[in-house]
Amino acid sequence: METFTLNDGREMPKLGIGLNQVPSADVGPALAHAFEVGYRSVDTANTYLNERAVGQAIRHSGLPREDVFLTTKLWSTDSGYTKTSTAIDRTLKRLDTDYLDLLLLHQQYGDYNGAWRAMQEAVAAGKVRSIGISNFNLRRLTDLTSRATIMPAVAQLERHPYFQQRELKAFLERFGTVVESWFPLGRGDKELLAEPLFAELGRKYGKSPVQVILRWHVQDDGIVIPGSTNPAHIRSNFELFDFELTPEEMDRIAAMDRNRRFHNLPEFLERIIFQSMRMDYDKRQR
Repeated sequence: METFTLNDGREMPKLGIGLNQVPSADVGPALAHAFEVGYRSVDTANTYLNERAVGQAIRHSGLPREDVFLTTKLWSTDSGYTKTSTAIDRTLKRLDTDYLDLLLLHQQYGDYNGAWRAMQEAVAAGKVRSIGISNFNLRRLTDLTSRATIMPAVAQLERHPYFQQRELKAFLERFGTVVESWFPLGRGDKELLAEPLFAELGRKYGKSPVQVILRWHVQDDGIVIPGSTNPAHIRSNFELFDFELTPEEMDRIAAMDRNRRFHNLPEFLERIIFQSMRMDYDKRQR
């Protein structure tokens, strides 16, 4: 497993397993197989409603807690200094752990600056090792970093060969912030996976198009967290570290950028959706 050194000096694996939309009942078997294969990084979130199952799976794995890099995310309804402080303690309790390796703000809405202050205090208190953001645009990133005393260690965002986010990535590089990609395969878009270049490189290296794309991510200074409960896919996604794309091949993939998002709701609709989720989220998660 290759790792990144984050801007706070901590090591994070370049590959993890994502648990978005994974029911709690399926978390244990998926993580048991992932840990057996060699994964040591797990990504969940308050809104995935499976944190308790994640905590149980880590305990039952027999792995020392310090060997698992555990990431979770705070929902925007818990933004604000006081709410975030409370939410962090609740999150630790659900995951049954004394600390989080990485805590992200899941969305850019609400009082994210107040939330960030609480997260910085959680770092000082030893409850959280590293902190970062998810789904922030350039304007709000500029606002947050202008006020922060701890710069984001990780920025999680939609990123894939059709949507490479070069401007945002360049902005983050000035803080040493590592980009972590969700939808690393473009939501499994058939057109993207069928690109002739990936088939060509797959034949050359004895890899699938999926493995080629994931390898591009890690070589382009990014972290990937593909999600799956399929044992074959979990194993296949892990097999990225026995080949390396050439600089020319990396450039050819870079040239595929279309600025094409697969999560493309207008911001005002996102706000409405997030607000409508609040009552259900509060009821189910507490």
